[in-house]
Amino acid sequence: MNMNIHSQPRFTAYKAILVLAACILSAAFAYSMESETTRRFYLGPGDAPSGWTKVSAETKYDAGTGFGFESTDGLKSVDHGMGFMTADKPFYFSAMLPEGNYRVSVTLGDNDGESDTTVKAELRRLMLSRVTTASGEVVRCEFIVNIRRASISGASAGERKTVALRPRERTEEAWAWDEKLTLEFNGSRPCVSAIEIIPAAQEPTVFLLGDSTVCDQPREPYASWGQMLTVFFTPSIAIANYGESGETYHGALKFGRLGKVLSVARPGDTVLMQYGHNDMKVVDVPTYKANIKKFVEAFREKKVAIVLVTPPHRRTFNKEGRIINSHKDYPDAVREVAREEKLPLIDLLEMTRAFYEAMGVRASGVAFKPGDGTHHNAYGAYELAKCIVEGIRASQLPISKYIIDDLPRFDPAHPDAPGSVKIPPSPTSPGNTPDGS
Repeated sequence: MNMNIHSQPRFTAYKAILVLAACILSAAFAYSMESETTRRFYLGPGDAPSGWTKVSAETKYDAGTGFGFESTDGLKSVDHGMGFMTADKPFYFSAMLPEGNYRVSVTLGDNDGESDTTVKAELRRLMLSRVTTASGEVVRCEFIVNIRRASISGASAGERKTVALRPRERTEEAWAWDEKLTLEFNGSRPCVSAIEIIPAAQEPTVFLLGDSTVCDQPREPYASWGQMLTVFFTPSIAIANYGESGETYHGALKFGRLGKVLSVARPGDTVLMQYGHNDMKVVDVPTYKANIKKFVEAFREKKVAIVLVTPPHRRTFNKEGRIINSHKDYPDAVREVAREEKLPLIDLLEMTRAFYEAMGVRASGVAFKPGDGTHHNAYGAYELAKCIVEGIRASQLPISKYIIDDLPRFDPAHPDAPGSVKIPPSPTSPGNTPDGS
């Protein structure tokens, strides 16, 4: 599977690797203007090459400098002919940046040993999964990270000027809205030599609007398809996840999430919308359908491509081992809007029925947080993200050209074996049940 990895030849001098990487980037992305928001960090021992900022194992994040590790506990700077930072547990690096899309390049590997690195961004968005290198091998990997603020630019009189954040978004989810881009380096032996962050303002964006099954879940073991979707796309498109636990179409409109996305979306961008779990508790089907159409009208006015997604099934089986539709007529309302407005539809409801029934009543529990029939763990979220990718392909959406090379087609009736999806857990304490169910 192509994971946006570029192999580098072995060099005795690490500075030569940095020069080569910088040359490749400048040739491949000549359209990007250098600016004060371009940041280049050297994580090895010794002096940093010209144009790069030295980061030592003692460099803790400071708002004054605008970069550093969230914690320096356990960090080790190693010199094996080339330098890198490592630790025996996951570690976080942050850089202060304005909101927007950024192309991130990380250089991974060790001259004298193997490495195994997984990279997540912001709130556990999976960017690189288990990148392994042999002794003497160095690779440069790229991905695009979207970061955001709560303020809404260009709001008219009477409109919200900021997103009304929920209490959890100000605490355990604060990294999703702060002034930094934060990277998590995980894996059995992460070896990170360099980090380069370049504005990617010209790249298209896929916006996600949804509830707890879509949003960036902050704590293990919870996960969503939205925070897994990033790993399946090339570094030529950004995934901006504006989902939030407990949210509805009405709430996203009232509390500024729609307004925020509209303020940063550009013609040619795409939005995937999947609400329903919580809407069915507060509005009737006609109101739900009308709310969907309000969003459709707003995005059409901005010339943003719209994709509707039906909500995934809850894990509710009947005695014959078949999924019970706990969403009643709400998914049909989504399908009706798609037909009436001639919009593409990803029928995640039907895909999850096939997924859960294929696994069976008992075994399907391995896709969820234990004791929870709504919220997925990493494996379940990864499989649902594959469903979304397959839906994008099947609908022949323009964004399908950004799906990574060599990704096999996915049939939810024949899911991956749970043991084959190995995403190292983030170092978070178990979280409370997300809002909504």
